[in-house]
Amino acid sequence: MAIAPGFLRLLPVLRVAGALLGWAGCTGDAFAQGVPYRERPDGYQRDGQAAEHRAGVFDYYVLALSWSPTYCAELRQARYDPQCHAGGERRYAFVLHGLWPQYERGWPEYCRSPDRGYVPRPLANRMLDIMPSDKLIFNEYRKHGTCSGLGVEGYFALARRLYDKITIPPRFVGLTDDRLMLSPGELVRDFVEANPGLTPQMLVIECGGSGQRLREVRVCFDRAGAFRACGSNEHARRLCAANRMYVPPVRPGPSRSPPADPGEILPGPREDRRF
Repeated sequence: MAIAPGFLRLLPVLRVAGALLGWAGCTGDAFAQGVPYRERPDGYQRDGQAAEHRAGVFDYYVLALSWSPTYCAELRQARYDPQCHAGGERRYAFVLHGLWPQYERGWPEYCRSPDRGYVPRPLANRMLDIMPSDKLIFNEYRKHGTCSGLGVEGYFALARRLYDKITIPPRFVGLTDDRLMLSPGELVRDFVEANPGLTPQMLVIECGGSGQRLREVRVCFDRAGAFRACGSNEHARRLCAANRMYVPPVRPGPSRSPPADPGEILPGPREDRRF
């Protein structure tokens, strides 16, 4: 059978396209595994798990405590967020980012629930003292809370109970020191000393951004609300690879950058020191 000359001219193009498709099929999973935690594609799941996650089917919880000064420092100027722009004397330190059901490897999200992820306004208002953003409250329940299987009231009741269970180390309550640098291990020790029953294997620190700033402290709980060791999702070196990190103050003065070299920090105030 005769082959049209036009088809013959297309053969090299088709071979290249086929090779590219095969290469993408082999490496797509590797790319997904390489994306940082919490930024992976939606639906990251445990091995062999069906694509649709089921409410109430998970292994443990992560309570994520966000360091509000870092979040606000990284906020785009054009974007409004109540915890960064609200008036009054309230200055937020550690706020509740969320309570996340986890698998030992991977996590569920956007589970089906009878309430379809809806958060009643009165309930949202009651959470604003520790989750100072409507958008945060609504998103956390829709994405993570629906997978708890507790319903909206039960989920936020548990989130508050576990948040209240954590004692914040004293030096981070109303922090005003704008030169505080410390290692992730030091912060872990501070939390362990302030919370009986907590061990270093039960929490992890996240840092990053300009000057390797403290972003979050994540504490792991079993389904009954007791401290437990974290799973492989909370990989300490992946979440904070820095040896030392900068902790922005709760009541910042004029805008400053974190110290370039922690070894150059002097104990007394110096007006000519640049941060």
